[in-house]
Amino acid sequence: MELGISTFVETTPDVITGETMSHAERLREVVEEIVLADQVGLDVYGVGEHHRPDFAASSPAVVMAAAASLTSRIRLTSAVMILSSADPVRVFQDFATLDGLSNGRAEIMVGRGSFTESFPLFGCDLKDYETLFGEKLDLLMKLQQSEKVSWEGQHRPAIHNLGIYPRPVQQPLPVWIASAGSPESAVRAGELGLPFALAMIGPVQPLDFASQVKLYQEAAARAGHDSSRLPIAAHAHGFIAENRQKAIEQFFPSTYARTNVRAVEKGLPPYHRSDYDAACSFGGALYVGDPETVAEKIIHLRKHVGITRFLLHVPHGTMPHAEVMEAIRLLGTEVAPRVREEVALWEKNNL
Repeated sequence: MELGISTFVETTPDVITGETMSHAERLREVVEEIVLADQVGLDVYGVGEHHRPDFAASSPAVVMAAAASLTSRIRLTSAVMILSSADPVRVFQDFATLDGLSNGRAEIMVGRGSFTESFPLFGCDLKDYETLFGEKLDLLMKLQQSEKVSWEGQHRPAIHNLGIYPRPVQQPLPVWIASAGSPESAVRAGELGLPFALAMIGPVQPLDFASQVKLYQEAAARAGHDSSRLPIAAHAHGFIAENRQKAIEQFFPSTYARTNVRAVEKGLPPYHRSDYDAACSFGGALYVGDPETVAEKIIHLRKHVGITRFLLHVPHGTMPHAEVMEAIRLLGTEVAPRVREEVALWEKNNL
C-alpha cells in the first residue's frame, strides 16, 4: 500500500488577507513539500498540469526535476498531464529526463482533464476532446515501448522510424490513466493493462468507485492481463492535524472558497458548510481529521474499493505553508505506518 501527496500548486487569494502569492513563491514551497514528503517516508508525490492564473504548475516535470536531486526514494508523477492537448513526444522526453535525474523514480499519469484552458492555448479543438486523447495515448504507448517509432494519426504529423531521446532508466517508463469516474476510462485502462487512478473529488461517495474498479479489472482480465498485479490509485482532497476538529476547521476556509469558485465556473449550486461537514464524515470524500481518522478512512477504501495507492491532495486552495508541511509530516510519520501495518495484516488474511 503506497501513500503520497498530490497538488495543483494553487495560488488562490489567501482567505484571511486576500493577498495572492506569486507563482514563483508557491513553486519554491512545493519543492520544499516534496523534499519533506521524501524525508518522512511517503511513496509518491504528484503535480497536476494547469494553465490559468490560480495554478502555478503548467509544467509538472520541471517542478519535479527541481526536487529530484534533493530527494532519494520518493516517486515523482504528474497528476495529471492533459495528454489531449499535449505533444506525446515532448511529454515522454520530459519524463524520461526526469527519470534520469531521479534515477528511475518518474511516472506519467495522463488524463483528459476537467479544465479545458490548455486546448485553445495549444491549438486543439474541444470538439476533438475524445479522439485527441485516444490517438495521443496510442502514440505515448509506442514511445514507451520502443526507441525508434513509426506512427501516423489524424491530429499530429506522422513519425517515420525516428528515435526518441533520452531513454528512461525504467523500462518501461510507467504510464497511468486517471479518471474522475468515466466507465470508458476504466475499460480503456484495463484493456491496455495500465495502472488506473481515480479522482474522488466533489460530491461523491468513495465506495461507489468500487464499480469502476470492477470494470477496470474485468476489462484487464478479458485482454489477458493479470488484474491482481495492476496498481489502482485514489486521489482525494484532505488535511491532517493533531486532532480532528482542528483539522476540519483549518481546512474549511480554503476549501469553501475554492469550491465555490469552481461552482460559479461550472454553473453548479453554491457549496455550504453542511456539504463540507458531510464530506468530512467517515463515508465522505474529504480525508480530513487526526491521523487515526484519516488512516481508518484510507484502510476502509483499500478494503472495500481495492486501491493500492492513496494520494492526499493538499492544500485545496491556498493554505499556510507551515500547516501544509505539518499535514505532510503527519501523513508520513503517523498515518502511513498505521495504514501499511493494518493493510498488510488484512491482505495476509484475506488475499
